[in-house]
Amino acid sequence: MMRSIAILSAGIIALSSTITTAQQTDQSRPEPAAQVFSIPQTGLSFLTGDTWQQGSQKMRLYGVQACIRGTLYTDNSGLKQDCGAVSLAMLAAMIRDTKPTCSPIAQLPSRTLQESATILVICSAHVGDKSLDLGTALITQGFAFAAFSNDAKPVYMPYLVAEATAKQSKAGLWAYPDMPHPNLVLFEAMQSQTQKP
Repeated sequence: MMRSIAILSAGIIALSSTITTAQQTDQSRPEPAAQVFSIPQTGLSFLTGDTWQQGSQKMRLYGVQACIRGTLYTDNSGLKQDCGAVSLAMLAAMIRDTKPTCSPIAQLPSRTLQESATILVICSAHVGDKSLDLGTALITQGFAFAAFSNDAKPVYMPYLVAEATAKQSKAGLWAYPDMPHPNLVLFEAMQSQTQKP
């Protein structure tokens, strides 16, 4: 776990020197497909704070990592709360309140024959006459995080910048010192798998 914390800390420290560069260069975010769709307001099943089922199709926000279901933090009244359930509730509320439109950008293959492929999407949330990136909104409010690849690199650097801002302002889940950062949980799980004989 200490190694994972060091990796994440090094990334955040290096972030301060790369913010300007990240804003000026192409971030390798895939271009959305021409097809734009609205997320229906009924018939959705929220699986995590970054993934939902829409009919028979599974959708996931590109570059976003929600809290892991079953990981706990201590709220202000001293009670343990499921971090993943809180992330999920925020995604559901954002979709309900902002009625996003999304564009598919990639497809992840299914793990089994019975399971459908997961479509990676980028979504625009609508607040008044403004459109905001749904991933950025969730991350800056402190209820989601920048996803990292298996080689410990951010999938989309602007999301890491948004996460650093949320952390600094103690937004959302960042207000709780024992909040289980999902990337640390995932890196730790990966390390334990690679260390098994």
